[in-house]
Amino acid sequence: MDFRLTQDQRDLRAGVRELLAGRYGREALRASVDADGALDRDLWRELGAAGLFALRLAESGGGVGLGLPEAVLVFEEAGRSLLPGPLVATHLAAGTVPGAAEGTAVVTAFDLDGPLVAHLGDADAVLGADPLPAGTPVRSADPLTPLWRAEAAGGAGVEAYREEGTLLTAALQVGSALRTVELAVRYAGEREQFGQPIGAFQAVKHLCADMLVRAEVARTAVYAAAVTADGAEIAAAKLLADEAAVRGARDCLQVHGGMGFTWEADVHLHLKRAWVRARQWRTAAGAEELLAERLLEEAVAG
Repeated sequence: MDFRLTQDQRDLRAGVRELLAGRYGREALRASVDADGALDRDLWRELGAAGLFALRLAESGGGVGLGLPEAVLVFEEAGRSLLPGPLVATHLAAGTVPGAAEGTAVVTAFDLDGPLVAHLGDADAVLGADPLPAGTPVRSADPLTPLWRAEAAGGAGVEAYREEGTLLTAALQVGSALRTVELAVRYAGEREQFGQPIGAFQAVKHLCADMLVRAEVARTAVYAAAVTADGAEIAAAKLLADEAAVRGARDCLQVHGGMGFTWEADVHLHLKRAWVRARQWRTAAGAEELLAERLLEEAVAG
């Protein structure tokens, strides 16, 4: 079996990267931070017009007609650019919630532990919940992910989408992890100490190399899980992707030194988003429990 990307898949990834670079570059990212994470409805509609939410709907139903592996590639690019908003929930709602596929509706989900829901203030619907619940805003670690405490039981309406939501969130984490590798390597080549780039120092080389290994291992696991759609493989991919995103952002901060902790640097935004995503759809504890159950089943069967 050939797991290499097809030319169409490579073109899709390149096209999404170009779209996001032009529409959601650093200025737009910083504008989102200044707006306290409020969604740009024009951007949301543009994402819908580009097919991000209708990617896996049948062409006969107005969709793009692609599969889960292609969705993973698209969400990887969204994670790389720190694109804000309930992307996964709106994508999963396409075809069931009016306007979700076109990006004219924003759909969020109870995909966090407990009664927390992201972007409820901007949402038109909550996946699997009807009517739209009321909520109270709470402080979020990520300035681009506003959180609300809602009047509904945590986990409502998400079980049917658990595996796909977990995998697409893992793809977002992989994109962020790969981006922090790029940021660390670039800074290590530009910043000089003792008359040479800091990237020449062994400690910095090791940090960057470890970041790359974690990110590529996670990406491989996510791609494989997109092909098999196996629950245990998806859980393992999420574990690896969460680690790659969180540890990668921390190591990138270390490479940047004091500069990395300033508000002007983008590195802290990757770390804060990675923290939130690590709690979405399936936590590390949940993934480990699922994997332990699978191993036990195989041991008993064997």
